[in-house]
Amino acid sequence: MAHPWTLSGCCQCVMGRVPVLFLTFTVIWSHYALVVELCLFTIFGDEENGKTVFSLVWMTIFISSASPSEEFYLSNSEKERYGKEFSRERQQEILRRAVRALPIYTTSVLKTIRYCEKCQLIKPDRAHHCSACDSCILKMDHYCLWVNNCAGFSNYKLFLLFLLYSLLYCLFMAATVLEYFIKFWRNELTDPRAKFHVLFLFFVSAVFFISVLSLFSYHCWLVGKNRTIIDLFCAPTFSYGPNGNGFSLGYNKNWRQVFGDGKKYWLLLIFSRLGDEQASVTNRKEYARSGSNQPFPFKQLSESKNLLLDNEFFTQWLENGAEECIVIPGV
Repeated sequence: MAHPWTLSGCCQCVMGRVPVLFLTFTVIWSHYALVVELCLFTIFGDEENGKTVFSLVWMTIFISSASPSEEFYLSNSEKERYGKEFSRERQQEILRRAVRALPIYTTSVLKTIRYCEKCQLIKPDRAHHCSACDSCILKMDHYCLWVNNCAGFSNYKLFLLFLLYSLLYCLFMAATVLEYFIKFWRNELTDPRAKFHVLFLFFVSAVFFISVLSLFSYHCWLVGKNRTIIDLFCAPTFSYGPNGNGFSLGYNKNWRQVFGDGKKYWLLLIFSRLGDEQASVTNRKEYARSGSNQPFPFKQLSESKNLLLDNEFFTQWLENGAEECIVIPGV
């Protein structure tokens, strides 16, 4: 007999794939309904070859487009000391020493170092532990049941494109079926199978279009503000207090941070966003070797008119508030 935790894990794994299977089935059925029932049997049967070719070409395009750092780990000696300590203050003291070399500017609501006990790492800014993925996700936005994955730093652009192409796919389906949906109400369709598929295809595409449109618009607003869904419920806490717009660089720069500087790559299903984990680690090491006294980072993010990145504010923080706020920027 399987252990309870094994059985529970298997059930959770199976249930997590149910929405994905439902979405996959819906896409496959819609493809069959449009290609076979509508294009081949109905449109092509009426000798309207131009409409058939047009529908098949665009259907193929949309169906192909809409398919769904070690530096933050404690050293072995620090991890051993952390595990042996029962005092929260002493544990925070260990984390406070470790975080000095890291570009971390936010704390928990209680002004403590954000540390993940399960992953055993110091959480980077805006990183959160996902219980479904069982790992910490950089710039975690939410866990999406429909793709059985988290939307975060590594795939947020791809998630937005998934919504965009799904939106266009639903719009194309509804617009293509609309003419034959009207014929259905006029009793001009003789094939009973075509009636069934046309009726449900129009309603399903219309309902999905409305829901995806609202979701896509909402996430576009979040990108413009450089915020995540988690930020809306719990604003990031900086040394001066909570600030929901603490990471905003301005509307244009916020979009370029997700989609990149090259606009020709924006609509392609490739990773083109600005910044990556290894680049930030490399820049931090190079900056530390240079011997500069200015707090890191000082170049790209300093373009933001944010108190978090103001040199005068940083100097005052390091002199007066570093111990009180716990988080100390790397110098």
